[in-house]
Amino acid sequence: MTKDQPSDSELWKQIQLDNNRAFELLFSRYWSAVYTTSFTYLKDEEACTELVHDIFLNIWRNRHGLEISSFKNYLTMASRYQVYKLVKKGKASPITFVEEYDALPNSGYAMNLGEEKITYQEMESSIEGVLEKLPKKCREIFMLSRFDNLSNQEIAEKLGISKRTVENQITIALKLLRLSIRVVIYSIIFFNI
Repeated sequence: MTKDQPSDSELWKQIQLDNNRAFELLFSRYWSAVYTTSFTYLKDEEACTELVHDIFLNIWRNRHGLEISSFKNYLTMASRYQVYKLVKKGKASPITFVEEYDALPNSGYAMNLGEEKITYQEMESSIEGVLEKLPKKCREIFMLSRFDNLSNQEIAEKLGISKRTVENQITIALKLLRLSIRVVIYSIIFFNI
C-alpha cells in the first residue's frame, strides 16, 4: 500500500483498537467486492446490500475475537456462506438466468454464470457433505466459529471446553473441508475444460 493507503493488516489492528475510521476505510475498500460476489449468486440488490451490511456488522461486533489473516479471502468466504445460508433458509434463490449478466454491478471480469452456478452448487454440496460427516461436537464448534463468527474463546466458554480443544476441532474440520474442496476443484478443472 502507499503511504496514504494503510494496508489491510494495519487497518485491522486499528479496528481491533475500536478505530471507527479504520473500519470505514476497510468497508469502503471491500463493500463493492462483497456485493458483487453475493449478487453473482442472488441477483437481488436489496438482499445483497443487507448481506454486505450483515457481514461488516459481524466483523465490527466480533473484532476483538476474530483472527483474520487475509481480508479479501475472509470476505469472499463470508459472503458465500451468507448466500448459502439465505438460499438454504429459503429467503433467497440462487441466480438461474444469465440474460441479465450486464446488470451485475462493478463486474470487471468476464465469467460464465452457468459454470459459476454449477461450481457454486458443487462446492456447496461438497461442504454440506463434509459438515454432515463431522462428529457432532466438531461440527457444532465449526459452525459457531465460521457461521456465527464466535471467537475460539467465546466458543470454549459457551460449550464449557478448553480453547485448545476448540482450536483442534476447527483444525480437523478445516483439513477435511480443504481436502473436499480440492477434490471438487480438480474435478472442475479436468472435466470442464
